[in-house]
Amino acid sequence: MNVESTHLGQKSTYPQHYDPSALVAVPRYLNREQYDLSEDNLPFVGVDVWHAYEFSFLLKSGTPVVGILKIVYPCNNPFLVESKSLKLYLNSFNMDRFGFTPQEGLLQVTAIIKTDLENLLKCKVEVNCFNHKAEPAPSDFDEYQILEENLELDDFNCTDYTENTKLLIGTQAKCNIKWGSHLLRSNCKITHQPDWGSIYISMEGNNLPDIGSFLKYIVSLRNENHFHEEICEMVFKRITDNYQPEELTISCLYTRRGGIDINPIRSLTRKNIPKSLSSHNLLDTPAFRQ
Repeated sequence: MNVESTHLGQKSTYPQHYDPSALVAVPRYLNREQYDLSEDNLPFVGVDVWHAYEFSFLLKSGTPVVGILKIVYPCNNPFLVESKSLKLYLNSFNMDRFGFTPQEGLLQVTAIIKTDLENLLKCKVEVNCFNHKAEPAPSDFDEYQILEENLELDDFNCTDYTENTKLLIGTQAKCNIKWGSHLLRSNCKITHQPDWGSIYISMEGNNLPDIGSFLKYIVSLRNENHFHEEICEMVFKRITDNYQPEELTISCLYTRRGGIDINPIRSLTRKNIPKSLSSHNLLDTPAFRQ
């Protein structure tokens, strides 16, 4: 069994007490080699943002504390965390006791999680927990044009459901675009279960994809079997290879599964990384279906 399928696709017993050994690190190069992405010369910067909606632990009194956990770590570190292993790990806190008050308990638990993930991923990891009073920050994507709402779908035909870069057609015109689509679907690399999400692309350049061709390309990912991070990096690499944009940022906001959603962001420049989504101090507005 390879490291990517340590827990995914396997029958697992949920830990009954805090268990950092449940965590599994997946080397990023396993998903990057086929796209000629070198760890020493990545064409992008960015972060991976995780929300855990079922996070909970007990106080010393036995009273549960619940919240939304937000985890942010860079994309240029050697590893990503296997999603099911993170779920098992976070569930290991459910019946253990930390602190005499919610504030004290949260400080203890988030510090433990930060340390464990930093040891696992070999990078700085930001962790925060939000309670029911937290107000979501404004969405980073309110100004984005949703593609399927701006096309005459009666005359819009899709026939490709495995990735097809030949669908991408350039406009030969300089422009600045902000597009989004809720039609993103791919499948888990290991279990082949469908992963649903929204994709947002901000791009500037002299030869950018036609609106219809880009949506057809996104639809062509429907039967691809990849991790969320790989989908984001694959689309980024295809766009840069085909169009050499001056500015490019791609964010893939996936629907939660097992109480956790994964949101990879890749950009040519750090200044264009979405602010609310990438900040561990802000509870960002969920995307459609998150």
